[in-house]
Amino acid sequence: MYPETAYPITTLTPQQPTAHSAMLPQEIPPGVQMVTLPGGIRTLAYTPAQAPPAPPVPVAQPIPAWAKTTALLTPTIGGGIAAAGIGLSYAAPGLIAMSEALWAAVALIAAAAIGVPMLLRIGRSAAGTGRATTHITQNISATGMFGKANGTINH
Repeated sequence: MYPETAYPITTLTPQQPTAHSAMLPQEIPPGVQMVTLPGGIRTLAYTPAQAPPAPPVPVAQPIPAWAKTTALLTPTIGGGIAAAGIGLSYAAPGLIAMSEALWAAVALIAAAAIGVPMLLRIGRSAAGTGRATTHITQNISATGMFGKANGTINH
């Protein structure tokens, strides 16, 4: 039934008790594993060594457009701010003088707004001392809510 081998092959049946005890996991040699056969019998068997899966190769990701734009704008904005700072440092004395001139202009406008009406009032009262003033009296009356108004002027 079995081919001729140097070792006798025996098959265990459920009725035969085993003469040896089960092997501990540390006693199992490398490359051998405990396998459950389709009939439910557990046995030791050689299993082919499975190579560990190769790590995934990283794929180069394209740089997003917003990152490129930001990277290009950063030195430009920084240079613009630096140029503005240098320009303000050169323009500071002129800006201070200009602000003082503007305050002087505001003071002149305020003085004119107060002074010109006073000068006109003084000029009228001094020039009008020899003439008599004219008084006009006007009487207006109307009858009803939407009645026509009539008036008389008295000199």
